[in-house]
Amino acid sequence: MLRLTFLLRRKEGMSRAEMQDYWLNVHGPLVSAHAGQAKMLRYVQVHTTDDDHSRLPGRRGEMEEPYDGVAEVWWESRDSMLEAMRTDAGREFDRLLLRDELNFADIERSVAYYGYELPQVNPTPENIVATDRSSLIKLYFPLRHLGSQTIEEAQWYWRTHHGPVIRRQAQSSGILRYQQVHADEHPFTAAINRSRNSAVEPYTGHAEVWMDRSAMGNAIPENRAASRRAYEDEANFIDFARSTMFLAKEHVMVDHR
Repeated sequence: MLRLTFLLRRKEGMSRAEMQDYWLNVHGPLVSAHAGQAKMLRYVQVHTTDDDHSRLPGRRGEMEEPYDGVAEVWWESRDSMLEAMRTDAGREFDRLLLRDELNFADIERSVAYYGYELPQVNPTPENIVATDRSSLIKLYFPLRHLGSQTIEEAQWYWRTHHGPVIRRQAQSSGILRYQQVHADEHPFTAAINRSRNSAVEPYTGHAEVWMDRSAMGNAIPENRAASRRAYEDEANFIDFARSTMFLAKEHVMVDHR
């Protein structure tokens, strides 16, 4: 499946709560109403929580400001997305979305990228969702790679070296689900950001981790050791100062999987 990840910052003058309310109750239904026409397989809004995100980086040092949320859209394939969005109706739908995005988002400070998921720790079926009413939380980690590496080199290391590091210690870290989303289809990424005048460099991809809040901040030795191993290996491919991380809750708007 092809996936679009759209990292959003709120419009100037709006609080995060105001932005998320408009996005969920006005923009969300607008997208859902056209999902079939756009051949969307799934559409999820990921809303950043009010947690103190400044505590998350830890030994990673200073990182970028967290985003206010993430729009996630899936299509069955690249061809399915292109077939829908290259029609007159698809282009009009995109213009409609853009006009409404300006009501709640600072598009120039937001950024989108297309990519593919690489599940690392995955339940069967994939039914873990960090809803508002559950104790589950989703950690979002949009990352950029070190300047000494190409995006292909960084993604290869992330996939073949760092992935196994996290998988081996998932239980001691309290991880219920973990996947990597690698940025790809770069011409389409450039086109969607150009259409929105985004001034933000797209990310190499992002990591997603689902866990229960009860496992967070656990001071057991195994947890501390797992965190140390993760930090040390991340430094081999992640530019922390140009990356960010935040906690979020999920709102599933469309799901035809």
